[in-house]
Amino acid sequence: MAEATTRTLGRELAQLRTLRQQTLRTVAEAAEISGAYLLKLERDDVQAPSPHVLRRLAEHFGVSYLALMQLAGYEVTDEDRQESKPGVLADALLAEPLTPNEERAVAAFLATLRSQSRHSSA
Repeated sequence: MAEATTRTLGRELAQLRTLRQQTLRTVAEAAEISGAYLLKLERDDVQAPSPHVLRRLAEHFGVSYLALMQLAGYEVTDEDRQESKPGVLADALLAEPLTPNEERAVAAFLATLRSQSRHSSA
């Protein structure tokens, strides 16, 4: 059985960017930060990222701001968590961390699916 990796803010951000096939520059511009700072975030080199940056990243990726806050080490209360309800797919993906091989497989599957969708709707 493959060993799962620990979820960190950096791994989550890198995974989101990879799944959406976006460049560092695209995401950095959307979050109004530099590509170098985003790379530091993805490498978990930043100890306390600004909540404002996390908000912009969450909005860009369409993910839970509170989840990113929690991964960044900020305290999130049970009351806060009740306000943020992920969908079924998010629940399944968050149930346990993906291994690096699983991340690559999911990313490849989504890329293929999206490519097929683009070609069939064109």
